[in-house]
Amino acid sequence: MAWRSAGLAVLLAILGRTGHASEQAPADAPRLGAHTLLVQAQGLGHSPAVSAPVTTQSRGSSLLVLVGGYASNAEMPADSYGNVWRPVGRGAVYAGYEGRFDARAYVATSARGGAGHTVSVGKRGSPEGEITMPFLEIAHAGVLQDVAQNYPRPSVTDKAKGWWRRVVAKDQRTSGTVTSGTVTTTGPATLVAVWWGDAFVYAMTAVPDNGFKVVDSLLDLPPQSAVQCAVAVRQVTAAGTYRVSWTGAPAQGAILWLFAFQAAR
Repeated sequence: MAWRSAGLAVLLAILGRTGHASEQAPADAPRLGAHTLLVQAQGLGHSPAVSAPVTTQSRGSSLLVLVGGYASNAEMPADSYGNVWRPVGRGAVYAGYEGRFDARAYVATSARGGAGHTVSVGKRGSPEGEITMPFLEIAHAGVLQDVAQNYPRPSVTDKAKGWWRRVVAKDQRTSGTVTSGTVTTTGPATLVAVWWGDAFVYAMTAVPDNGFKVVDSLLDLPPQSAVQCAVAVRQVTAAGTYRVSWTGAPAQGAILWLFAFQAAR
């Protein structure tokens, strides 16, 4: 009986390991590669804005850059390996700033890379203006499979809670939740979610759900002000439809992107 129990335990352990392995993405599935976040504070910027250097794969990656700041600084990004960039949809204009600020996204697929890889953006309209620029490599990803972009505002419930906390509880850090659109994948993918808050505040939180993990963020702004941003990533191993909700304080609207990168077919 003891031998049979031990044998059964070994068999179950083997089956357990086999089952776990089958749930893992293939070695050449898309994954997050190098990444960095460029920040220039208001009044301290310069042109061009150049990211910190990172080491990317020599080939086979997709590159993603987002730019938040003055709408007058609308030049396309360029990188040190001469990749071809294209805009992802249209930029989103921030509410409440008279059209002066926006956020834009750009992608380069089947990109070349290597050591000392940088991305730069010219700032002809307002060289000294604030800018925040995430730069991410998605390794083994030749296709931007799907993308969603929306601009949700705090709900009526969040606004009511905020009023109660401010007036009754004297709490200025009211929380709120905003939810992205959905993306659909056909297999293993790297999902990249980007949050651009729109409140005129200097310290905040932004926490994603649904298995997303923040990899870069600017949530405590310098005294000169800057563009708040958070970038989160999730690896998925199967086809599906995905979204992400961000909860933070204070409650605020946010320009949201959700990207799904997959291997080239």
